[in-house]
Amino acid sequence: MAIHRKSKHEIGIMKQAGNIVALVHAAMRDAVKEGVSTLELNDLAYKIIKDNKADPTFLGYHGYPFSICASVNEQVVHGFSSKDVILKNGDIISIDVGATYKGFVGDSAWTYPVGDISEEKKMLLKATEEALFSGLEHMRHNDKLENVAGNIEDVAKKYNLGIVRQYGGHGVGREMHEDPFVFNYRTNNPLILQKGMVIAIEPMLNLGCDDVEVLDDGWTVVTKDKKASAHFEHTVHVTEDGPEIMTKLL
Repeated sequence: MAIHRKSKHEIGIMKQAGNIVALVHAAMRDAVKEGVSTLELNDLAYKIIKDNKADPTFLGYHGYPFSICASVNEQVVHGFSSKDVILKNGDIISIDVGATYKGFVGDSAWTYPVGDISEEKKMLLKATEEALFSGLEHMRHNDKLENVAGNIEDVAKKYNLGIVRQYGGHGVGREMHEDPFVFNYRTNNPLILQKGMVIAIEPMLNLGCDDVEVLDDGWTVVTKDKKASAHFEHTVHVTEDGPEIMTKLL
């Protein structure tokens, strides 16, 4: 496993990339509403990224055809944008977005409610966001990556939610996916976190079972029981003073 610890200069660029991602999410908070298509959201994200002199990291990644992953309800991750997918009252939508700025990547996902959602879905969103922030509490120098995963698992169990096990967090830098991989549950991972590491922490939790499958498009991941899933992600810098969230507004 080759983990590249970032220099102060590189961290500065990554903060700019993260800020662009945060600008997209700030726009999504307003744009996600009943009657909007997921393709409209994709096009808005593309414009914001390009207007800020960056490139959409996802677009063309292993052939992925969009600038965001727009995953509605039981879709976990990698959902395709479409003019035919119109958001309805009661839906939830995960929007995952990456921006590459001066060669470095920012990557963040957030799950948004559409209009009035059920109490069950409200709990799912609250719990998954809580799992994210509980996990990143341990993103500090000389702490253990296992503690990040363990905190996420504990929150999922507290709310009796399924944990997506085939997908997880990852290092971020010049590439969107670098070492280490981060499971959202305990695996006896011996890795000790070191300052300068930059890792995306991204719990994906389900109202039902853990099990997921990939649709015929080769990308869209859905829960096998078709119950709703939520996804929250920040790119985080490990420091001696604790976690520094990179994907926030500067």
